[in-house]
Amino acid sequence: MPSSTPEVPGTYVFDVAQSNRGYALNRLCGSLKDAANRERFSADEAAYCDAYGLSPEQREAILQRDWTRMLDLGGSIFYVFKLAVLDKKSMQDLGGIFTGMTTEEFVKALNAGGRSFG
Repeated sequence: MPSSTPEVPGTYVFDVAQSNRGYALNRLCGSLKDAANRERFSADEAAYCDAYGLSPEQREAILQRDWTRMLDLGGSIFYVFKLAVLDKKSMQDLGGIFTGMTTEEFVKALNAGGRSFG
């Protein structure tokens, strides 16, 4: 059966399949909204990952802060961003990473209406 979700090159479509695939990763990232969980994560990131039952690939992406890989593995930007905030990264920082730009280049592209995105 063909997908009802249109394919747009260079974008991430967060559909039911991706949600299922990224459930553990998103659950971990979502847990970081609580200060006590942020402290536990910061104290021993690997053990915290193990407690959430991540796949080996998800665990590595979290520990390496491979932001793009997290999305590839089912991460939702809304959850992944909670980890980014812990690392003092802005949405513009992530936007730069996702588009292969520096943060400054990404902000400049946004201010230009996004027309210079690859």
